Amino acid sequence: MTVSRALRDPDKVSAKTLTKIREVVDRLGYVPDPAASALAAGKTNVIGVIVPSVTNNVFSDVMRGIYEAAEGSKWQIQLGNSRYSPLEEESLVRTFLSQRPAGLVLSGLDQSEDTARLLERADCRIVQIMECGPAPYDMMVGFSHVEASAAATRHLLAAGYRRPGYIAARLDPRSQRRLAGFRGEAEKAGVFDAGRIVTTPRPSTVTLGCELVADLLSKAPETDAILCNNDDLALGALFECQRRGIRVPDQMGICGFNDLEMMAAANPPITSVRTFRLAMGRDAFRMLTGALAGIEPEQPVVDLGYEVVARGSTARNGQG
Repeated sequence: MTVSRALRDPDKVSAKTLTKIREVVDRLGYVPDPAASALAAGKTNVIGVIVPSVTNNVFSDVMRGIYEAAEGSKWQIQLGNSRYSPLEEESLVRTFLSQRPAGLVLSGLDQSEDTARLLERADCRIVQIMECGPAPYDMMVGFSHVEASAAATRHLLAAGYRRPGYIAARLDPRSQRRLAGFRGEAEKAGVFDAGRIVTTPRPSTVTLGCELVADLLSKAPETDAILCNNDDLALGALFECQRRGIRVPDQMGICGFNDLEMMAAANPPITSVRTFRLAMGRDAFRMLTGALAGIEPEQPVVDLGYEVVARGSTARNGQG
């Protein structure tokens, strides 16, 4: 019983006893069978995390927050990459649930109907990340992409730009909500023009940002500001303007989204919407493991907010 407790929950065993047990385990080469443990306990110590990308810096930061919070704990993180595919996300959810995880962390609000049914019936705790919405499966931590994009649009207007455009790649649901925030605010100000929107389903890159700005300026050369769906595109937008001799911020304002490190390092530094991704990962893990320990969050939905970080790329009227 003591050995079982030491392997399952080492904090409940004295340091001296734990050292002796680990020495024997190492000598025998013993590896616990998670399937047998799950059968006996009804649950594993695994927390499944499903993200749409493992190469995108945005999700890398979220994962770093989760792993930092999990370090030294009894919980094991298993990562699944849905590659922005609803079908792959459904497959991963089925796989994780079949393994009896202690909990699941997954991105966004827009699961397929089948995935939603699986999550509604899941016998584990769940945290949705990256967004906030009114009806979580269980718990949620994120922010409003619509409101964040609307705030960035207001910043461009306050800086004196009157013919703003918008470029976006991938067009996943979060991208579409950012476009909705831009459109709503631009319409409210009477400056919206559908001809100044250029989007593509292709994955985002800096090079693609150059291409989208070239397309935008060929369609709407009067454009004097660009709200970019993410920072890769914003950096590409800056490069394309510099290639064309368009002065930033005097002739063109540029704003990104997420505020990755390269935004402050660019010349001029690029305005961006800062999102709190590291905190999001940490908070998601802590909410989940707290709930597993019987400590329910005061609020099931935590809005971390955002910040429009004004820099030189929009300092047209002293707003940078």
